[in-house]
Amino acid sequence: MNRPLAIDRLNHILHALEEGGSVSVGALADRFAVSKETIRRDLKLLSDQGRVSLVHGGATAGIPAEPSLSRREANNATGKAAIGRKAASLVRDGMVVLIDSGSTTLFLAEALASREHLTVITNSLPIALTLCRTQGVKTIMLGGEIHANDEAAFGVDTLQLLTHYHVDLAFVGAGGISEDGDFTDYSRLAAEQRHLMLEAGRKAFMLADHTKFDRKTPVIIPPSPRMAGLIVDHLPEGLAATAAAQRRWPIILA
Repeated sequence: MNRPLAIDRLNHILHALEEGGSVSVGALADRFAVSKETIRRDLKLLSDQGRVSLVHGGATAGIPAEPSLSRREANNATGKAAIGRKAASLVRDGMVVLIDSGSTTLFLAEALASREHLTVITNSLPIALTLCRTQGVKTIMLGGEIHANDEAAFGVDTLQLLTHYHVDLAFVGAGGISEDGDFTDYSRLAAEQRHLMLEAGRKAFMLADHTKFDRKTPVIIPPSPRMAGLIVDHLPEGLAATAAAQRRWPIILA
């Protein structure tokens, strides 16, 4: 690849992102008469430099921000509710259960609201409010700084509190699923906190609806040997992340 031409492409990509906020692999490949793989390498280089955010089929300007909890609740609510019910079916009376914040895990909490003789530990304000009103569920709220987007506690205090609990089942969310089948998140803090949640359970399950296979978030959630499966509503076809996830994790279809 001729270096001056490559620099011209990178500069054009950055200019196009400033103008329009996003670019597509196909349009850039046509513009420069190069392969889509060449453009993907260009975008990967810019992403590694922190100058763009990769998304399915292209890139957007800047670092991705997680949508608000209310927006996520409305997105694929039917699929997330199915995941919540499937996860709830794994919970037995008398268990201690750790539930991460997020829209999919909120559906799990709603599915557990009629259960009895459970102890639920959570960092999520909506989940704590849902379950503390259930007579048969003892609810423990993890402290820490409340992040408005997630309506949940994150931070040093939350990380420390997690080390005091060992639970039967942990149900954890993710920002996205990479093409290598890794679970990813929007920040190092969120990724580390979710790793500790996985480690807290004798068994841990990731909950992710099919849209997470299209979402590229920058930080890998470190894997845990306690990971027992990925619960999804359905698997998208034709994505590298789908095949990678199937190779790496037991898949439970809701």
